[in-house]
Amino acid sequence: MELAVEARALSKRFGDFVAVDGIDLEIRSGETFALLGPNGAGKTSTMRMVSTVSPPTSGSLNVLGMDASGYGRQIRSQLGVVPQEDQLDSELSVRENLMIHARYFGQSWSDAGRRAEDLLEFAQLTDRSKARVETLSGGMKRRLTIARALVNEPQLVLLDEPTTGLDPQARQLLWDRLYELKERGVTQLLTTHYMDEAEQLADRLVVMDGGKIIASGSPTSLIEESTSAEVVELRLPEGVTIDGDLPFQVETLRNKVLLYADDGRAALSHIQELGIEPTGSLIRRSTLEDVFLALTGRQLVD
Repeated sequence: MELAVEARALSKRFGDFVAVDGIDLEIRSGETFALLGPNGAGKTSTMRMVSTVSPPTSGSLNVLGMDASGYGRQIRSQLGVVPQEDQLDSELSVRENLMIHARYFGQSWSDAGRRAEDLLEFAQLTDRSKARVETLSGGMKRRLTIARALVNEPQLVLLDEPTTGLDPQARQLLWDRLYELKERGVTQLLTTHYMDEAEQLADRLVVMDGGKIIASGSPTSLIEESTSAEVVELRLPEGVTIDGDLPFQVETLRNKVLLYADDGRAALSHIQELGIEPTGSLIRRSTLEDVFLALTGRQLVD
């Protein structure tokens, strides 16, 4: 299958600090691929190298079939970039933002106008086309940022935390738009701290930590391989603990206990048979967040 991104032994150093440490990466054309990891894991440095704005320290990197070290300008002409922070021209109208950005790619005014109309409809902003950006809601600004990244009809779109800070309705609408892009065959490289977002959107993903890739696969396969089918969350009376030889994994946190089991109800019954009666319990399916925390730990990273 044709690769949109292919990296071999890719590294990025800043002095003595190793941000990306010899990773191999393959992103297939037309798929949505996610980079996950705690702060400082190397995600942003990887994205900047793929976007050709930061040269690799060592290793090889091909983007859209071109060597990133020698064809940066040609690669960037076929990229769409959605930064973490909106960088819209706030004093211009919604439509003018799209028109001006299209002109940067050499489109005529008439072509830019037609492209703007298509993107306004795609982003569901047609009725706000004449509104100034500063009057838009956060969700509208993110939709406009994504639309602006598509003016050049890119083959590869880089999305850095595209839905951070949005309410559930705005997130769902953005997910719909990104899924529509996927149906059109546009390759997407995504970073996100929302594990449910990665589960919903990504065909495949990698988990990075300390500049290295520590796990890779589809969301479903990683959940199946890395954790149990279900998790039981327990609240226990003060002073009560769970220990001993148990047929499932137990993780004790500050204010709750987690049981990792293929049958949550059976695990809960086992605890009750030991004479322990939780003050609260919840049985849920395992998620990508459980995988992420198991791989990278629960310690807060700033």
